[in-house]
Amino acid sequence: MGAYDVIVAGAGHNGLVAAAYLARAGRRVLVLERYDHVGGLAISTRAFPGVDVRLSRYSYLVSLLPGQIVRDLGLDLELRRRRYASYTPVGGTGLLVDNEDAARTAASFAAVTGGESDHKAWQDFYAMTGRVAEALAPTLLEPLRAPAEIERLVGPEAWRALFAEPIGRAVDARFADDTVRGVVLTDALIGTFADPSADLLANRCFLYHVIGDGTGEWNVPVGGMGAVSGALEAAARRAGAEIRTGAEIIGIAPSGEVTFADERGEHTVTGGHVLVNLPPAVLDRLLGREPAVPEGAQLKVNMVLSRLPRLKDASVDPHAAFSGTFHINETRDQLARAHAQAAAGRIPELPPAEVYCHSLTDPSILGPELRGRAETMTLFGLHMPARLFREDPEGARAAALRATFASLDAVLAEPIEDCLLRAPDGTPCVEAKSPVDLERDAGLPGGHIFHTDLSWPYDEDGRGGGWGVETEHERILMCGAGARRGGGVSGIGGHNAAMALLARA
Repeated sequence: MGAYDVIVAGAGHNGLVAAAYLARAGRRVLVLERYDHVGGLAISTRAFPGVDVRLSRYSYLVSLLPGQIVRDLGLDLELRRRRYASYTPVGGTGLLVDNEDAARTAASFAAVTGGESDHKAWQDFYAMTGRVAEALAPTLLEPLRAPAEIERLVGPEAWRALFAEPIGRAVDARFADDTVRGVVLTDALIGTFADPSADLLANRCFLYHVIGDGTGEWNVPVGGMGAVSGALEAAARRAGAEIRTGAEIIGIAPSGEVTFADERGEHTVTGGHVLVNLPPAVLDRLLGREPAVPEGAQLKVNMVLSRLPRLKDASVDPHAAFSGTFHINETRDQLARAHAQAAAGRIPELPPAEVYCHSLTDPSILGPELRGRAETMTLFGLHMPARLFREDPEGARAAALRATFASLDAVLAEPIEDCLLRAPDGTPCVEAKSPVDLERDAGLPGGHIFHTDLSWPYDEDGRGGGWGVETEHERILMCGAGARRGGGVSGIGGHNAAMALLARA
């Protein structure tokens, strides 16, 4: 097959970003993907036979994708803002955060907390994170800065609260209400098994959830996550990149040789550089090293509903409650209790989780016959580390789903199972994916959705420089979520690998 300027290992969204930038710069680029489709975990799938719904099966919202990448690559992509940030049931009432009605949000805080102080603290805290997002987001597409420079950029208060001390301390100091504390802390725990009162890993997770594109807003991709990957694939092909699916990489050499297998046998190609859009543990294995396997910590549940469930709080329209992030048993104390139980090797008794309904913002993912007759529901469960599913993957998954549904039912006015749509064969439209399932089905070591634990968005060695994509081998660069500042559907790892390579020319 000859030689290429660049071989991209893996056609997930980051690999497609890198391929598009490099092909636009005149490089001869080959992208190799083991599946029969591109997109990695940013895909849309008809998960239930006979049900015309394109679910965002794995990743499901977009925040970290910089507008600069969308503009640079001319992506045909629409991201819709969600009016409602979140709703959190509390007994017979609930905390509704309405992005377009400040008075309603303030009244909701008063009803739940009994006063005004936590709402004022909320406004002050998120004004601070907004300033951090505005200052920090542009640096994610530049060479790494030294930590001292980032500290100067964000200011001493934000540095102390979000970087230097465990995020749980900042939250406990600013908020009195247990529910409000929990709503803030969930952003520190998505896909991350950590104790926010002691572990700075939670801080890193929190940062990635509040700084996206300078605003931190979580937007709905119209057409589902597959629309994101589809737009990137189109941009890469338009620029001249060659994409081969059904090509499983079985070896990478420091010299730039890549061996892959397809239906016709094994092949070897040579690249001036190899950009690796694979988890670091997979790269270790391909290089012949013992991999360090991380641990994912989530339960993803996809559902199609025949109708939205009723709420205990009759004053809130379910369409409002479920179009944003709907928090389930995620108070500060409940999060801590679930973490302690999972750390002890048990599925939490009352699993914390959150749901949202993509179709309320973007009904295009529903087939014509289902629009107005069905809704999607995506659930993301916290504190479900892979260790809980190793011994008995199917039995543990079933137990985790039962416990999670019981947790959800506890905050609804009716059981969620009564609202599930049934496929033509009579089975309910629900599927659950544990970290072990992701490891098996998607090739993610440990089922870790970020490929590895999230990193600080600066050069921890203190010097600055570099792009956070370099490896010990000159011709091999990381371009996926495992790169520094990777993680989430951002394209940042792909962009930075392309820029690092182009800077060498």
